[in-house]
Amino acid sequence: MSVLGAGATGMNVPDLSRAVQPLTSGVVDVDGVEIAWEVFGEGEHTLLFLPPWAIVHSRFWKAQIATMARSYRVVSHDGRGNGRSGRPATSAEYVDRVKVGDSVAVLDATETEECLAVVHCGSAGTGLRLAAEYPHRVRAMVSIAPSLPLSPPLPERVGFPLRARAERYEDWGKANVHYWASEGGYDDYLQFFFGHCFPEPHSTKQIDDCVAWGHEIGPETLATLMDAPGTTRDEALELLGRITCPVLFVQGTEDEITPPDRGAAMHAALPGSELAVFDGCGHGLNARDPIRFNLLLRDYADRVFGARTSFSFRRALTRSPRALLVSSPIGLGHAWRDVAIAEELRRLRPGLEIEWLAQDPVTQVLEACGETIHPASSMLAGESAHITATSSGHELPVFQAWREMDEILVANFMLFHDVARDGRYDLWIGDEAWEVDYFLHENPELKSATYCFLTDFVGWLPMPEGGAREVELTADYNAEMIRQIERFPGVRDLALFVGDPDDIVPERFGAGLPEIRSWTEEHFDFTGYVLPAHQATLPPRDVLRAEFEWTPEETVLVVAVGGSGVGSDLLARAIEAHVLLASRVDRLRTILIAGPRIDGSAFEVPSGVELLPYVHAAGRMLAASDVALVQGGLTTTMELVAAGRPFVSVPLRRHFEQNGHVAYRLRRYGHASQVEADASPAHLADALASALRTPTSYLPVRTDGARRAAEAIAALL
Repeated sequence: MSVLGAGATGMNVPDLSRAVQPLTSGVVDVDGVEIAWEVFGEGEHTLLFLPPWAIVHSRFWKAQIATMARSYRVVSHDGRGNGRSGRPATSAEYVDRVKVGDSVAVLDATETEECLAVVHCGSAGTGLRLAAEYPHRVRAMVSIAPSLPLSPPLPERVGFPLRARAERYEDWGKANVHYWASEGGYDDYLQFFFGHCFPEPHSTKQIDDCVAWGHEIGPETLATLMDAPGTTRDEALELLGRITCPVLFVQGTEDEITPPDRGAAMHAALPGSELAVFDGCGHGLNARDPIRFNLLLRDYADRVFGARTSFSFRRALTRSPRALLVSSPIGLGHAWRDVAIAEELRRLRPGLEIEWLAQDPVTQVLEACGETIHPASSMLAGESAHITATSSGHELPVFQAWREMDEILVANFMLFHDVARDGRYDLWIGDEAWEVDYFLHENPELKSATYCFLTDFVGWLPMPEGGAREVELTADYNAEMIRQIERFPGVRDLALFVGDPDDIVPERFGAGLPEIRSWTEEHFDFTGYVLPAHQATLPPRDVLRAEFEWTPEETVLVVAVGGSGVGSDLLARAIEAHVLLASRVDRLRTILIAGPRIDGSAFEVPSGVELLPYVHAAGRMLAASDVALVQGGLTTTMELVAAGRPFVSVPLRRHFEQNGHVAYRLRRYGHASQVEADASPAHLADALASALRTPTSYLPVRTDGARRAAEAIAALL
């Protein structure tokens, strides 16, 4: 055995879709086969996540690793045949006895003396052998949906030889090398197999993930692996008789891969073991019901190691009511409106203590406003960084980006749960805190405080570039949300829509689903638009301009691209547009606001152009401008409407909210200066010149939205 390429992953480009990055990673050579491993967290005790059946690799545990790494040291490795590990050519190299050697080699390479081993399905035999043959290395084991034959197999899966030819390949007969060799056959098998792994409704993301991982192994390697003989019933019983460590078996009642009685059979065969049954769950319950499983696993690990998962979040109890406010980090608009609401709340309820669970760049606003940021905020996984990383040019497929953020959302809800549990708050407020809202509806028993949800849009909308698949997926996500609200209407004590009923798009949630407006009117109260305090009462423009030392003779163009980090492309085009516009507008002064996430040093700024980093209360600068060039975000555009300023908006391509929800609302208020995402600098210059010439005639924006929202929320206390 030799260890190859071990080292800090900081030397590599991090995958920002991950909730946590490995501290170290490496490859260990086991008799000529490379086994790739990763280590997360720095806890005193170690959890080893064994690879499940090699049709998927260690990313199968992505919903668990970040949460467990906050309390424990976590080691995972890819199984031979998939991921970054080697792909042996013979079936003899895939038997459980050989795979035990892989796990032991990883334990040695990572200097792990003992661990709690977590196994799933096809790795159950490997886990039993590891615990029986290396009892000093395995402190305890958790076995999910064990595939060992201690009860009869599912009858529908019997009688389909892997290499036999057939006239037709249907149902489980698709597990056949000849079908896999046909056009589209292997992908169809993967879709079929993982559809049965996740029989729960609305499991498209888990299925898509696993299908992609299944393509990584490929049909040839998978067939070789399936030829390998598994652990027999007699071998399993013999191994169980040698197990001395605590074992927890976990089984879903709707398992369509292994029989639903398999967990109970394993439990009965191992006296002293424990059994946890997940009612209504299928085979991949750790992925499909991650919060319930994570809480179970962490509680079990705490008992095994005699630890108590604690992060020193608890606050001293006071007589004053206490609120925890979770503000979406995607852009800065949520932060500004939430600060305005918080200020009104404290006016209505003197003594109310508000703590914020928030991350950069929202924390920059909160710190400047003197708000209290919960110390656990530093542990939040980076949503904004992930969103920025998925953008390209002036394009952000925001629905797909959000969908790929699933493990980040799981990790951040688990952190919210821990903060809420230890903080003993009277009120939770979530402003587009989608992970909080989703997982509270999935786990309503975790609700322990009054809960208010805010949003300025309802419903995912498909973009044309996403094709039929995006139409299908957005409808499925919308249907799941509708179903959650119908099943547990009491999870939200108050749901506030930041806007008016007429601001809601006249669309349906999907084919056969309700109209968005009528459904929202039934399930939300309306606050009207919420302006930041610095926008609700503006001084005259000449006073504002003097604040920035702009002279009356200057024509000032302000270009703002928001706080998410998506906007470099528009800034570059704005610089070129300035040169063209300056030949038509006397004394043109252009101010670029890059925001907190864009490196301004990458731009060459000509005479007449200033480039600023993050500007606190940038809405005042926009209100003082003669014209503005902005993305299609709701906050910036509505602040310009409220200030009566002309502006050109450039919605991000494939951004359903900017192109759908926001664009509809702006049209209602009378804004028509929207250009396409790929508008040239010349087109931008023409649009800006036209906006300068055209008087604005917007509908008035009410300035009492923060007060109305605060009054509704205060009634909950």
